[in-house]
Amino acid sequence: MEGLNQGGYLKRRLIVILNDNEMSIAPNVGAMSGYLLRIARGQIYNKVRGEVASVLKKLPKGERLAELAEHLEDGLKKALVPGTLFEELGFKYVGPIDGHNIPVLVRTLREAKDYDGPLLIHVRTTKGKGYALAEKDPVFWHGPSPFKVETGEIAKKAAPPSYTAVFADTLADLAAKDERIVAITAAMPDGTGLDRFQKKFPDRTFDVGICEQHAVLFAAGMATQGMKPVCAIYSTFLQRAYDQIFHDVCLMDLPVVFALDRGGVVGSDGPTHHGAYDLSYLRIFPNMMVAAPKDENELRQLVATALTTGHPTAVRYPRGAGYGVALDADPKILPVGKGEVLRVGKDGVVLAIGDPVLPALKAAERLAAEGGASLTVINARWVKPLDTELLAQFVRNGTTLFTVEENAVTGGFGSAVSEALDVLGIAARIHRIGIPDRFIPHATQAEQRSEIGIDEEGLLGTFRTMTAAGGVVPIRARAAS
Repeated sequence: MEGLNQGGYLKRRLIVILNDNEMSIAPNVGAMSGYLLRIARGQIYNKVRGEVASVLKKLPKGERLAELAEHLEDGLKKALVPGTLFEELGFKYVGPIDGHNIPVLVRTLREAKDYDGPLLIHVRTTKGKGYALAEKDPVFWHGPSPFKVETGEIAKKAAPPSYTAVFADTLADLAAKDERIVAITAAMPDGTGLDRFQKKFPDRTFDVGICEQHAVLFAAGMATQGMKPVCAIYSTFLQRAYDQIFHDVCLMDLPVVFALDRGGVVGSDGPTHHGAYDLSYLRIFPNMMVAAPKDENELRQLVATALTTGHPTAVRYPRGAGYGVALDADPKILPVGKGEVLRVGKDGVVLAIGDPVLPALKAAERLAAEGGASLTVINARWVKPLDTELLAQFVRNGTTLFTVEENAVTGGFGSAVSEALDVLGIAARIHRIGIPDRFIPHATQAEQRSEIGIDEEGLLGTFRTMTAAGGVVPIRARAAS
């Protein structure tokens, strides 16, 4: 809309193609989609207009009659066709045309190049065109797993429930006991699992369309009225609403819960979809609390906890299946800002957050079993507030310390630990492990984690090498305690 506003004002030669297939990833919602549908239904007007003009020009003084008809057109058009919004913005509107009629589409585009001014071409298409199964169910077939083309059968492997499903079911369990809990999605009910929640609580589920900024602002407004809004948004998409997180949630210290799906690397969706930065970009705001679970049961616990903090709280979790751990029937409330010790060793400390916690634990156990260093492993749970008491308990001057996260090392969890050690006056030998300062290319999640070095094998190699070498350079020089 901002681009259309500027384009219509400048009146330069600009062609905008609106590909209208009546779908986002999920079915369209909102007034704009209804507006486009009304345009499509009003296309009979465009046909009649052309025929009338043709007839008038054949009559005596027909050119004059056609000219007079044009003066009447604005009022008639507004009465019959809702497509004048684009023309009011300064664009000549063409369409709607059938996007699958290639000769008509090509002819329209060729003619459009000769128009001297802003032009909007409304093209109607069918999502999944040419594959009957996709045409029938465009939501499911938006991004399917590998399948047999002939039958549509998708190869499925037995696996634990996904983090997405666990989140949605947990939220539904909690909402059954608290009518103030509401869920908000930005056109991703299926991707975030809120379609499961919506089946149980249709009046407490809000799909605002592809408008993450509005989703966050809407949640803030609901929070001011005593509701408990949960914004379920992919980590990478929440970046679009950064200003609203700051101004409308954190500045007001409103209890909005952010459920950040796809935290970390996401596999086949590639660089645009990695949730590589949320721990970095959220922890800097005053009042914001940030947590990440080590497994799917801890996700249940953290979702329940987030709804009790009374402050903006983000819980981020990865794409894909969990570890298959048993799920508590009633998720317990965890202490805010407190981690847990999973293993005690004497030669160093591993402080991990989120999905890499269990691989780090296994790597530490294997290192000890092969006669290498014995490492303490701590599940931090919280990036903010950070458990500085636990940090001070296990880290001393000269301690070899590894921080592990599936987030950018730049400004992330490891940086938060480094800052906390500086405040505590502890000069540890710190090695930060996470997503490097570059974009991670398309691959499977397993391949990406291996390439980054945050899977079990990669962590074992780093632990082995760095402990054998005596650690890394201290944060700053201090006398040993």
